[in-house]
Amino acid sequence: MIRQQRLLMVLLALLTLTGLTACGQKGPLYLPDDAPSNSDTETQS
Repeated sequence: MIRQQRLLMVLLALLTLTGLTACGQKGPLYLPDDAPSNSDTETQS
């Protein structure tokens, strides 16, 4: 019983550390600027 709890705690710790380090984004997070809308790029029918 204690062995299962210890294994569970170790797995949870590893999962937490993996989740924190593997977020993928390097550097500060930011919202991208809105792309300017050009009427030249629209297809005319």
